[in-house]
Amino acid sequence: MGMRYFLYIFLVSFFTFQSVFAASVFVLPNQQVLQGEPVMVRIDDVASVSEISKTTFDGKSVPVFLYQNKPTVLLGIDLNKLAGEYTFVASLKNGLSITQTITVLAREKKTEPLGIPEKLGGNTLQAQIALVTSLVQENAILNSLWTGKKAFWTQVFRYPLASNTVTDAYGYTRLTGQYTIAHKGVDLRASQGTKVYAMNRGVVRLARMFRNYGKTIVVDHGLGVQTMYMHLSKIYVNVGELVLPGQLIAKSGMTGYAEQPHLHITVRLGGISIDPIKFLALFGK
Repeated sequence: MGMRYFLYIFLVSFFTFQSVFAASVFVLPNQQVLQGEPVMVRIDDVASVSEISKTTFDGKSVPVFLYQNKPTVLLGIDLNKLAGEYTFVASLKNGLSITQTITVLAREKKTEPLGIPEKLGGNTLQAQIALVTSLVQENAILNSLWTGKKAFWTQVFRYPLASNTVTDAYGYTRLTGQYTIAHKGVDLRASQGTKVYAMNRGVVRLARMFRNYGKTIVVDHGLGVQTMYMHLSKIYVNVGELVLPGQLIAKSGMTGYAEQPHLHITVRLGGISIDPIKFLALFGK
């Protein structure tokens, strides 16, 4: 009886250890990513999020959620993150850990001139200083917004317009006089008054007018995922309101630092603004 019990315990422990040790991660779109792009890390052979004690990237904690029955993490690579190799670690509650190297590649640098519209003072040094100063203030407000500790979404994300054509891509630098401003979102073609829809379920954390971003909405989707809609002409939602995927939340315009009607969208992961088009290719429809 004693020998049988010992053998049973040994076999159970051995095969349990083997199955957990065999756990691996699958990185989408792949293990090499450009500055400013999102990464999805799927943890295979781990049945539940409850088996994971912590997930980190480059030493910083990142949230994990269940997606397609797999523990999953969304990572945002900052546009200014140094090119090189960084480590993702999933620490399991049984004491084991899974590591994966993710290589960040340098993005090709592009710079284009962009003037200041007359409504914001035109192309004068005074207007340039006012622009940069107010952008710092507006970004501080956006950076302070709270995000929920659980996912509010119940499905993948969607585009905000009925028809979506990119007119200004993510990642290039705008040269305004002696100042440079990175474009950390995308501009979508939209005539004045085009209907703007929520990209997913979430809670409105901000709905207000800014000097530069114009009429702006920020929707918190939880777990550090935020979508931002800027230069709007009309806002139909209020702070604290729960919005649903595809719900009409605004109409496009050219308020703020805009020379013609369009919709600017920003997607943030853990406070990092990443390429919205790459995000939708990874976690959208």
